[in-house]
Amino acid sequence: MNKKRDTKEKICAFYASDYHFEMISLPYIDKKMENKDEIIILTENNLEETMKIFLTKTNLKEEKKEKLLKINWNNNHQQKIEEIKEKVIEQKDMVIFIKGKEKYIQKVNQELEEKIPEENHIKIIDCYSLEEIGENLDEIMGQYEKVLKTTGEKEIEKI
Repeated sequence: MNKKRDTKEKICAFYASDYHFEMISLPYIDKKMENKDEIIILTENNLEETMKIFLTKTNLKEEKKEKLLKINWNNNHQQKIEEIKEKVIEQKDMVIFIKGKEKYIQKVNQELEEKIPEENHIKIIDCYSLEEIGENLDEIMGQYEKVLKTTGEKEIEKI
């Protein structure tokens, strides 16, 4: 993984479960949707059902819930890569979440690098399972400038 890219902004995030990922990402996704950014979720496992359950437990207006459910939360990887390529051609501002195990995140980043190497209107958020990375948290955070928290993007303070 590249520490810092000139073409795509890279951010990391960490989650304990699918629901935790959704809780962390939801305020950020909502804000980006208000800015008319395109949201793509590349995920190793299907999140559609957990997102539906999660949204039933929130106090969001029905209109917002419907907008959030229109995001493709399934794990149909190839279809989403094609969608990203189309949106690149259209010059759309995009936020791409890559959620899964470390090998999946690396594989998807490499694929995106090969298929859309020179775009500057893309923000990629690599989302790691805390259970999987365990003690490697500091090492992974060292590869990024920012981390996504429930309060938004935060600069990573280097020690």
